[in-house]
Amino acid sequence: FDEKLDQYNLNKIKTIGDCYMATSIPGFTEPTASCSAMCHFAFDMIDQLKEYNEENPDQPLNMRIGINCGPVVAGVVGTKRFLYDIWGDAVNIASRMESTGIPGRVQVTPTIVETVPDGEFEFEERGTVTVKGTG
Repeated sequence: FDEKLDQYNLNKIKTIGDCYMATSIPGFTEPTASCSAMCHFAFDMIDQLKEYNEENPDQPLNMRIGINCGPVVAGVVGTKRFLYDIWGDAVNIASRMESTGIPGRVQVTPTIVETVPDGEFEFEERGTVTVKGTG
């Protein structure tokens, strides 16, 4: 997926276990463009995974994707081995969108729906989803 990041002007934060965390480049992109780019990237990831599964039917993989937007705190931690990371409610909510999502689908927050240009994506409501650690 890393090759696609540059296409959308996005930034890989880290991979930990089965988590692939990416963000727009903080401070360099406008929110509408950032949210739109993140959604396009998410659909490209799903398409790439479908291609992989067609080529490797004996080892199918699946993924859930969660997207949110909002302010974060970014920084470098460590004194010997440095790690760039981001923190904040926006990150936590994106994580909850992923963990409560449906495999093979992209789950977004209402903020994403309100921010991307009208008609660029077709959103469908899922109904009420209990999300721990919010509100």
